[in-house]
Amino acid sequence: MTDRRDLRRRDELREAAARYALLPLRVFLGVTFVYAGLDKLTDPGFFAAEGTGSIGEVMRGVRDTSAVPWLVDLALKNPAGFGYAMAFGELAVGLGTLAGLFARVAALGGACLSLSLWLTVSWQADPYYLGNDLAYLMAWLPLVLAGAPLLSLDALFAARRRRSRTR
Repeated sequence: MTDRRDLRRRDELREAAARYALLPLRVFLGVTFVYAGLDKLTDPGFFAAEGTGSIGEVMRGVRDTSAVPWLVDLALKNPAGFGYAMAFGELAVGLGTLAGLFARVAALGGACLSLSLWLTVSWQADPYYLGNDLAYLMAWLPLVLAGAPLLSLDALFAARRRRSRTR
């Protein structure tokens, strides 16, 4: 009798672990992208066209080693605008991911940001796996596929829709 109860308890724990498996990844990516966006927004030097640590300086530094130099050229036409778009994009992606609001859309946005950073800023990393943006891109993909089915606004709204349909 005890063995059967132990097996059932182990199965329940495995099922719970599987349900919550993406939650640590979601929290990590959400916090990281909120932090990255706020870090940029609170650094006035970041939005400058020139100067140490500025978006313009970074883009000029990676232009010739980028896989997509046309994207870097586009950013260099308006470095401040590009920098603000990136900062607000990271902030929106991070907040959406943490709250689980339009979680798949937020994760797709995070994947797109990570892809563009990998193809520009991290592209010259040799070997390729040392470019951290590639790891972020891969980390977003499970959240693109699964969304945020637990502890999220998406799940709350879905439960409300189900309840209202059954009335």
